[in-house]
Order: sequence, then structure tokens, then C-alpha cells
Amino acid sequence: MRSKISMIAIIYPLTILGITLTAFQQPVKPWVVPEKFSKVTNPSKSDQKSYKEGKELYAKHCQSCHGKTGLGDGSKAAQLKSEPGNFSLASFQKQTDGSLYYKIAEGREDMPSFKKKIDEADEMWELINYIRTLKK
Repeated sequence: MRSKISMIAIIYPLTILGITLTAFQQPVKPWVVPEKFSKVTNPSKSDQKSYKEGKELYAKHCQSCHGKTGLGDGSKAAQLKSEPGNFSLASFQKQTDGSLYYKIAEGREDMPSFKKKIDEADEMWELINYIRTLKK
């Protein structure tokens, strides 16, 4: 009897905590990309040089939030108000290169704008080429 009461004393507060945390999670808002940007194609050739350059940019600018392999598990991810996203998912990978370019350049909420931090367009495209390698 005592073990049942102990178990209830542990499970009940944990259940209430889980329900409370779930209730306060903010739904992910769609990130609408203007059509003219979503149709832009990547002029950078997807090759080893591009991947190498993109990987260096990723390590410098993206890895702390998005994680080493793009799973959204970087060292700063827990501090963010919104989820950094998982680059390996098909739903992420199906976005156009132009859409990714727009999102990286403009940013929103926790995601900063990188148009001044990565000011060379070809570097942004190389970053996108590298991000494309982070799929399941």
C-alpha cells in the first residue's frame, strides 16, 4: 500500500507538470517566404569546394543553435524561445534553395538576420549547399 502511495506521489506531480508545460508551448508559426524569393535558384555548384566552405560557415554561424548535424540540438538551443528546427527532416529539405536563402538572410524571432554577417551571396549559397547534406 505504501509503495502505491509513493508511486502516486511521484507520478501525479510529474503528470501535472507535463500537462502544464505542454499547454504553454507556443505553436510553430509558418514562415512565409515571398514567392519571388522561393523561386530563386542556387547559382553555386554543389561540389566538394562548396561543401567545405559551407561547412566552415555553418560551424561559425549556425552550429551553436542548430547543432553539429543540424538536428536543432546545439549548445544554445535550450536557451531559445522557438525551436531551431531539424535540417535532416524531409519537410525541411523540401524547401527551395531560394526559401532557405531568404530565411537565412532575413531571420525572424530567435533566428538572426545573416545578410550582414554573411555578406557575400556566394557564401550564403555555399552554406545552403552544405545544409543540404544534413539529411537523413
